[in-house]
Amino acid sequence: MARVRNVCVVGLGLIGGSVLRAACRAGRTAWGAAASTEDVAAAAAEGFEVGEDLGAALRKAAERDALVVLAVPLTALDGVLAAVREHAPRCLLTDVISVKRPVVDRVAELAPQARYVAGHPMAGAARSGWHAAHAGLFDGAVWVVCVERHTNLELWAEVAGLALEAGAEVVPASATEHDAAVARVSHLPHLLAAVLATVGAKGGPLALALGAGSFTDGTRVAASRPELTRAMTEGNREALLTALDEALGLLGAARGALASTGSLRATIEAGHEGAMAFSAARSAERAGLRIDLTAPDAVTALQGLAQQGGRITAVDGTGATGSL
Repeated sequence: MARVRNVCVVGLGLIGGSVLRAACRAGRTAWGAAASTEDVAAAAAEGFEVGEDLGAALRKAAERDALVVLAVPLTALDGVLAAVREHAPRCLLTDVISVKRPVVDRVAELAPQARYVAGHPMAGAARSGWHAAHAGLFDGAVWVVCVERHTNLELWAEVAGLALEAGAEVVPASATEHDAAVARVSHLPHLLAAVLATVGAKGGPLALALGAGSFTDGTRVAASRPELTRAMTEGNREALLTALDEALGLLGAARGALASTGSLRATIEAGHEGAMAFSAARSAERAGLRIDLTAPDAVTALQGLAQQGGRITAVDGTGATGSL
């Protein structure tokens, strides 16, 4: 079995708070720290071991050889990594930040001794803060636990174990592949939601009064805290530019077709096909498989599983069980 460590969570908002709650639900000893006085007070009022002293939380993590989970915005990362370097330089470290390549690079520069395995749960809500967090947030979600060429798979299995205990299934993608994918299915939707909400609001009181399901669904994430959305999208600039260029090309083609022929058939049918493909991928029956984590080609096998849309459902001392 993969080792079960204590957990120290840095950041107690929606995601970090949910990680802390899920770790405790799974029976782990867990504590946390945050800069937000409000989140710390709310978590403490519910009986969780939390505080505003990041150094103290990290020193405890170093003493107990705990798994440290960074759940802070990308804009706060440098300061937190400086504290990690000072107080828990060799800790097992992961994160739940929604872009990966910049985090990988900053950890290598600012906390190079940390035993780092990048992560990102694909779960969230428009609400934020400790009061929005709940232990079941990750139930049925997918959680990327990154695998690179030189990843220590014993440590990877420990981080994957936390994600699995939280109720998620694990996708073992590389950081670069993760960023390219989430630019399309997370970061671009945030931009499109912002544009749609802006256009709708400019229609005035009548347009807002008539807004119904399609407008609500399309603009839900635009209600997220703007500073968090900016940190996420701007942090994935290169991959998001590629996705945005593709979206602008498709919108331009739709406008051209509407202006010239009056038909939006190609755009709407392609979108329908995409939506059906997403639905089919989520409901498809999957075949079971097992990957030997001690094999020389284990990293390649894990990355290949992610590239084909598969996921890991269990880990133990020597292997990972999954489905494809």
